[in-house]
Order: sequence, then structure tokens, then C-alpha cells
Amino acid sequence: MFTTGQLIFGILFFIAFVIAVAYQYRKDLKIHKAYYKGTVWILIAFIGFIGMIAAVKFLLM
Repeated sequence: MFTTGQLIFGILFFIAFVIAVAYQYRKDLKIHKAYYKGTVWILIAFIGFIGMIAAVKFLLM
């Protein structure tokens, strides 16, 4: 399906992308802590809402 060169490029690109994202996240960590306080609760509420939708779907089927 893919040539060896394409696979190597894809793997190296993925590794470089993950390293770049991790570096940028560490660099902006102070800003994230200052401006995004309380976002964990929004995530928990979202996951709970999706869980409730799934529970209703499986209970009513």
C-alpha cells in the first residue's frame, strides 16, 4: 500500500510533530494556567453528558 520511503517519512513526521507540540505546550504552560482555570470541570461535564446520552440509548433499546 505504501512504499518504504513513505512509511519512513510518515513515522519521522509523526515523531517530529509530537515533539514540536510537546515543546510548544511546555513553553505556553504558564499562560494556560492563567487563562484556562476551571476548564477541567467543563471537560467532566461534557464527558458526563455524552455518558448520559449513551446510557439513555442503551437503556431504551
